[in-house]
Amino acid sequence: MANIENQKFIAFDISGKNYLSWVLDVKLHLSAKKLRYTIDEDNAASNEERITALIFLRHHIDDGLKYEYLTVENPLELWQNLNDKFEHLKAVVLPKALND
Repeated sequence: MANIENQKFIAFDISGKNYLSWVLDVKLHLSAKKLRYTIDEDNAASNEERITALIFLRHHIDDGLKYEYLTVENPLELWQNLNDKFEHLKAVVLPKALND
């Protein structure tokens, strides 16, 4: 993971083990940058805003995921693809966390 010192938080691991914290971190950082809506359905983001959000997302995912989603050029599409792939982890991680 090159440029880890430039990251705002730990990149999303390809195993998905930090999915829940990564999702929260992304939402918070995009909100702070006033770009949160770029990962919402039916948004009216400008091309520049989409590119900025996409760069941010790609900078904070594992290199293997970057390669897997190399052709994705829309932050909403990348967000949805990652969500589709890793959303099931909420069902595994949250009940365990509640019981600890």
